[in-house]
Amino acid sequence: MRSLAFFARSIAVLWIFCEVVAQQDDMTITVGGVSTWESFLKLCDTMAPYTGVLCFLAPLPTILQISRDKTVGNLPLLPYSSMVSNSFVWVMYGLLKKAPSVLYSNAVGVTLGAYYFFMFAKFCGPMASNLPGTVSQHLRGASAIILSNVFLAGWMSKETASEIIGKEGVLFCIVLFASPLAALKHVIASKSAASIPLPFTVACLFNCVAWSCVGIWLMEDFNIYFPNLMGLSCAIAQLLLKIVFGDRPKSTDLPK
Repeated sequence: MRSLAFFARSIAVLWIFCEVVAQQDDMTITVGGVSTWESFLKLCDTMAPYTGVLCFLAPLPTILQISRDKTVGNLPLLPYSSMVSNSFVWVMYGLLKKAPSVLYSNAVGVTLGAYYFFMFAKFCGPMASNLPGTVSQHLRGASAIILSNVFLAGWMSKETASEIIGKEGVLFCIVLFASPLAALKHVIASKSAASIPLPFTVACLFNCVAWSCVGIWLMEDFNIYFPNLMGLSCAIAQLLLKIVFGDRPKSTDLPK
C-alpha cells in the first residue's frame, strides 16, 4: 500500500509540475529566434522513438542466454507475449492518429516481441504451465487482442476506434506497471536494489521523459502522456532506491 501511495503522489506532483511549466511561456529563453524550450521539445520528439526501441531491446541478452543454455529455466513468458500485445495496440493507435513516431517505434516492439516469444517457446517444454499458463494460452491471448483491435479499427470510425484503443493501451500500461510496484516493495523489504537493472531503468527514464513531453506539449494526448508519467514515476523511484540501498543487502549480523 505504501508503494501505491508513493506512486499516486508522484503522479500528482509530476502533473502539477507539467501544468506549471506549460504556463511559463514568458520565461523561455530565445537563442537565434528559437526558444530553448522549443529546442528541448524538438529533441524529445526526435529522441522518443529511439529510446522506445532501446527499451524493447532490453530483453535481448536474456533471450540470447536462453538460446545458449537451450532452456528457459524458471523465467516467465508473460513479458514477451505482453510486449507483442501492448506494442500492437500502440501500432494501431499510431496508425489511427497518424502519428508515425508512435507507429514505427511500436512496430519494432511487435517485431522484437514476436522474436522473443518464438525463441522462448522454442526452448520451453511443451507441457510447461508456469509461464503463467501455457505457450498456447499466451498465443491465443495475444492473437485475440490483435484480432479484436483490427476489428475495432475496421468497424468503427477512426475517432471512436482511436479513443477506445488508446484507453486500452493506457490500461495495458497500468497492468504492466504492477510488476515494478511489486519489485519496489521487495527492494524496500530486503534493503537491496540488486533486482533493479540500472541500464534498463535509465533507458526507461529517458524514454518516459521524452514521451511525456511529446504527449503533453506537442501531441496534447492524454493516452500518450499519462502512461509515460506513470513510467517516469516508477523509473525515478527505482533510481532513488538504487542510490539508497545499492546492490548488496545490509548485514544484520551482530559483531562477533
